[in-house]
Amino acid sequence: MIEAANIRKRYRRGREVLRDISFYAQPGECVGIAGENGCGKTTLLSILAGTLKADGGSLKYFGRDGLADRRAIRELVAYVPQENPLMEELSVRDNLLLWHRGDQAGLKRDLESGSAAMLGLSGHEKETAGKLSGGMKKRLSIACALAGQGRILVMDEPGAALDLLCKEAIRNYLESYRRKGGIVVLTSHDLMELKMCSRIYIMKGGVLIPLEQGFPLERLSEKL
Repeated sequence: MIEAANIRKRYRRGREVLRDISFYAQPGECVGIAGENGCGKTTLLSILAGTLKADGGSLKYFGRDGLADRRAIRELVAYVPQENPLMEELSVRDNLLLWHRGDQAGLKRDLESGSAAMLGLSGHEKETAGKLSGGMKKRLSIACALAGQGRILVMDEPGAALDLLCKEAIRNYLESYRRKGGIVVLTSHDLMELKMCSRIYIMKGGVLIPLEQGFPLERLSEKL
């Protein structure tokens, strides 16, 4: 599980973005984080993914130190940032192979029955990543992140600027990942994505505020 307590982050010139971030997530849960642009959501996800260092607090992944143990992060966390992390001049297959660290057998299994297959990438292996639609690039980004078979999937605005069919495909995959015991932590402004979450937090003033169960998401803007 994820156990975050008192995570803090201050940028240069004294701007405190994260003041006291505490939350938990258990296997099979999808935790959603909503908030205004610039409130620190991406900063928090970057810390969860190990690409940004926190100034203080503690973070445990299944009992392992998520702030200091780089191996734990590599083994347990799959991160899909909002920006495109792909090598666009390479093919779909070669992008996946990079993330599989050259493991041809692992890539074959992934395309036959793993995350790449479930995300609809089978049959697109020879296509150049840079020529894919935005939705297919997002699917490929997710499959690349999960090449290490992480038990925790961290996603920044997974459905941003995608068409309805692609959003639905990604939601379906996330539901399957969660049902198999994976943990999903995502930020979103999309009501359909937030409706699939087990719990929702509002980020405001550098802290996470739990959204009360049963609160109508159509009125979410009242909490931001």
